[in-house]
Amino acid sequence: MLIAFNKPFGVLCQFSGEGPTLADFIDVPGVYPAGRLDKDSEGLLLLTDDGALQARISSPKFKQPKTYRVLVERVPDEAALERLRRGVELDGTPTRPAKARRIPEPEDLWPRDPPVRYRRNVTDVWLELTISEGRNRQVRRMTAAVGHPTLRLVRSAIGQYRLDGLLPGQWCRVDPPEFRGPGNPRHSG
Repeated sequence: MLIAFNKPFGVLCQFSGEGPTLADFIDVPGVYPAGRLDKDSEGLLLLTDDGALQARISSPKFKQPKTYRVLVERVPDEAALERLRRGVELDGTPTRPAKARRIPEPEDLWPRDPPVRYRRNVTDVWLELTISEGRNRQVRRMTAAVGHPTLRLVRSAIGQYRLDGLLPGQWCRVDPPEFRGPGNPRHSG
């Protein structure tokens, strides 16, 4: 089983703990997150009851692309975007190259509660950033490393899966991916 969930801001990415958790939204026994989103991040989270599928989705060795909409402080110039594309150094090692581009404010994005602080004399800009690894708070650390701290972070896609209209707190079952390759060939009937 595979579940797509739109994790709201402020929700812990676990089924127990202080404050809102996944258990407040998902009452399906035996499923666990395939990867994480920190408490301050929002958006797509996949959950499954299949350990191999969980590893396949979340392990950096499988290089599943994860796409984020990121509201950053100030307007990044082309040099800052190029640094994100080449990879930035975090904890002494470079990140894998990322796809990074400025985008208009997403029209399909819900208001955040609480809202992001507004400052009249500072222009904040949305980026779309796609990475293929998952270091701790990686996107936030990458944008900070190029001088543009993250103000809001929304994961919009993991591999082939997208939010597709799910509102914060909503979930649905989705078809698990069909993985092919050595040790997992496609069988014909």
